[in-house]
Amino acid sequence: MRATKKVGICLVFIFFFVGIASVAWALKCPVCGANNKSSSKFCSECGESLCPKIQLDAIGLKGPKKTVGVLSFENKTSFKGRVALGDDFSNQLTESLMKSGQFTVVARQDLSAVITEQDLAATDRFAKSEVAKKGNLVPAQIIIKGAVTEFESKAKGGGTDIRFGDFGIGDFGISGKTENAHVAVIVYIIDTATGQILDSQRIEGSAKSGGLGFDYAYDSKFGLGTSGFNKTPLGKATQEAINEAVNYIAKRLADVPWEGRIAKVDGATVFINSGSSTNIKESDMFTVYGEGETLTDPVTGMSLGSEKTKVAKVIVTEVQENFSKAKIIESTGAVKRGDLLTLE
Repeated sequence: MRATKKVGICLVFIFFFVGIASVAWALKCPVCGANNKSSSKFCSECGESLCPKIQLDAIGLKGPKKTVGVLSFENKTSFKGRVALGDDFSNQLTESLMKSGQFTVVARQDLSAVITEQDLAATDRFAKSEVAKKGNLVPAQIIIKGAVTEFESKAKGGGTDIRFGDFGIGDFGISGKTENAHVAVIVYIIDTATGQILDSQRIEGSAKSGGLGFDYAYDSKFGLGTSGFNKTPLGKATQEAINEAVNYIAKRLADVPWEGRIAKVDGATVFINSGSSTNIKESDMFTVYGEGETLTDPVTGMSLGSEKTKVAKVIVTEVQENFSKAKIIESTGAVKRGDLLTLE
């Protein structure tokens, strides 16, 4: 009887510790599949963020996707001359905005290259069908720009410090020190219609490591987004800053009305210049506005917008990938090609 009780008690302890172990290693990386401790913020294998993905739906970003362009960020850190730092950050931010599924993201970092390509397309040296026609760039409703202001990693403590500097990836090292990394950026949200800065915010990310770790002196061949960089505390701090930036942009743009345009009018049917690719759905209702002359500030020359007059209400009846058909259900004036639409 006593033996049976002892076996039972042992089994209880075994299940208890197995349960603790399973909870302690409860986080599975969505990228590489490695198991991580439940307290981990980043994957120990690939550096991917293990924090819950940004719940954009929960913060009210509903309806059609707003079109966003991300400009190259300035590098205002001590890494002077490292132009790729700002470019790499804006590339990573662009990718994260696209992955969120809540925005239509258009190319703006290499805008001069796109325009050059369109200029070449106007000649006989390129097949015109392979390149967007000149002047047909998709306009962005919102532009995101900013600057990387802090990008640093500080090590504390002693121990082995082995460095390698001739492998084409910058000054890379293995050390036994505690490393604290910090990244800070300033993000600006700009309305392209007026050029007005709608909002700005300082975004920060931080991470640390203890025991045996890796660090490096930045080089463009070992840049943001690479697997090697993502594993470092600085890579993890950068990812945290990007996640926070996407969260901030989503929250701020939730208050900015989506805008579309009338592409064609055919009697009581209108065609809208957005479709399923921007999350337009059947039965969506829009208000149509006719726009008057654009007003400009007589001193600064800045656009002040234009007077808008409500002319109709429409309801979507058919949705294609890049356009939608809608029916006019109320009308107080003539609806014309180019008129503005906002979601009801």
